[in-house]
Order: sequence, then structure tokens, then C-alpha cells
Amino acid sequence: MAAPDRHRVGPPPPFDHELADPLRSVLRRLPMPLTPELIPSRRALTAAGNLSDADIRRDGSFEIEERPVPGPADGPDLTLLICRPTATPGPHGVIYNTHGGGMVAGSTRTAELAGELDRAEEFQLAVVAVDYRLAPEHPDPAPVEDCYAGLLWVAGHADELGFDPDRIIVSGNSAGGALAAGTALLARDRGGPALLGQMLQCPMLDDRCDAPSIAQLARVGLWDGLSDLAGWTALLGDRRGGPAVSPYAAPARATDLAGLPPAFIDVGSAEALRDEAIAFASRIWQAGGEAELHVWSGAFHSFDEWVPQAVVSRSARAARTAWLRRLLDRHALSTADQR
Repeated sequence: MAAPDRHRVGPPPPFDHELADPLRSVLRRLPMPLTPELIPSRRALTAAGNLSDADIRRDGSFEIEERPVPGPADGPDLTLLICRPTATPGPHGVIYNTHGGGMVAGSTRTAELAGELDRAEEFQLAVVAVDYRLAPEHPDPAPVEDCYAGLLWVAGHADELGFDPDRIIVSGNSAGGALAAGTALLARDRGGPALLGQMLQCPMLDDRCDAPSIAQLARVGLWDGLSDLAGWTALLGDRRGGPAVSPYAAPARATDLAGLPPAFIDVGSAEALRDEAIAFASRIWQAGGEAELHVWSGAFHSFDEWVPQAVVSRSARAARTAWLRRLLDRHALSTADQR
């Protein structure tokens, strides 16, 4: 697999001084680029870091259940991990999590769920994580249709679950960012649940893999440009990069980004997905929509999970929390005004 060379770019941006050494350590355990042969080991490594029941319950802060629910038409049932806060009565707003893993790995208990639980605990929100089918065994449209089917079930059973259907935020990291954005597009286009917001953390958005940062970081960092190419190929096969790719699979393909819920988008300056995230935010603004964009200087892909104590990692978590606070406060004010 050759590195993308469509763009003439300079050397990669430098890594933040607190991230460079930890990244070298991570890459010794998590070799890049991803190849089809590495998928089984990548799944095993991801599963080894899964959160336990005790990790999720947080000394009784959440009660949890795993519930099978109907999948998409002609698809199997899927499982939702439902985490309800215990300190306050419902109805609770919901963070609907679509996990990362490059389209080929991950589960409802992947370590990134901890960040969602942090935010949920602060604002007394529920977290619902969907166990969507993985590529390449289950190519597009299976993953995004699973995510949308789970969202429909959550919104349709909100009263039973003690949830507020008017306060559902879709949120995902990396491949999960693509699926969260694709789910938001499906909800808009199919007249589905009216989402309060979408949080897209270092999202995979464009199967064409032709942004300058993909070439600039083709073999650099965590989830480099060649890994991105491999992830999209696992999902789309021979369709990758061609004309027959749905915007629900690759949200950068959407020609109309109007009418979407407010978006929070963040990405590192030293990661391959940088430029497509910036372009997606810009196109939301150009369509008259609302997006908040953060490009974290010197940061690699999913940096805050791997080096949580770095200043830039703490800043990123604080920015996500602040955006969510403003979103929820605005909804509360709007609801009060309508009474």
C-alpha cells in the first residue's frame, strides 16, 4: 500500500513536549500502520483495556445493564450498554456513544467510554453505548445502520428508560466520530430523533483519504494516514474512494450539512485526520450551522486517552465539558421560556 502523495506538504508538525515520549511507548505496543493482518491483534489489545462493571459503576454513581434491542431491518438484534446516573431522579439526558476502533475493533466497554462517563457524571446524564457490527466481516452499511437503529430504540423507549428524548447527544471518537456524524445525518434525513448535539472527537470523516494531512502523516503518529486508508478499505472494500459511497458512511461526502445539531469537533495538529475535521467544521458554518472546532497543537490521535495528565489533554477534556455545559444550559433556558 503506497503512501498518499497527491499533495506536496512539509514535514509533520512537532509533537507536544509532553506527548512525544509517551507516543513512542504507545507505538511499541500498537504498531502502525494498521493492516488486515493486524486486525485480530488490534481487537485483542482493545479488548484487554475494556472497562469492567466496577469501572463503569464508579462506586455506585451509575447503574448498568446490557439490553438486546432490535437491529436495523433485515439485521440481527444489537446490544446496548445502558448506564444510568443514580444521584438524581430522571428523566436524564443521554450521551449516545458510538465507540472508536478504526471501524474494525472496539466495543461498548472500550476505554474511551471513561471520558463519556466523566461528562455524564458531572451533568447527571445517562450514557448508552451501542455494540455495532465491525468491518470487514460486516461492511457498510451495517455499522451506521446499527448505530441508527439503537438510537431509534433509545428515543422510542425514553419514558420506560427514564430518559429525556429532547436531550440526546451523539458522541464518538475516531471511527466512532464518523458513526456519530453519520447517525446525525440519518436522523435528519429520515425524520428521526431531534438530537441536541453531536460530539466528534478526532473523527474519521472522509474515505477518499486525500487531505494534505493524510499525506503529511502517512507513517507518523497514532492512526497514521496508511491506517486510515486500511480502516476505510475494511469498511467499504473496492468502493472506497469511488463514487458509490454514502455520506452516512463517510460524512465528508455529504453535499448538504444544513439542519444538523450543533457540533463539537476536535482534532490534533499532528494527526492524519486533522484537515478533514477542519474542512467538515468549515462546511457546517458555510451551510449556516453551528460548530465549535478545536485543533490541539502538537497532539496525536486520541492523545488524551493515552496521556491524560498532559496539559493539552486536560485542556481538551475541559473544552468538551464546557461545550456540553453550554449546550445543556441553552436547552434548559429554551425549555423554561416555553413554559
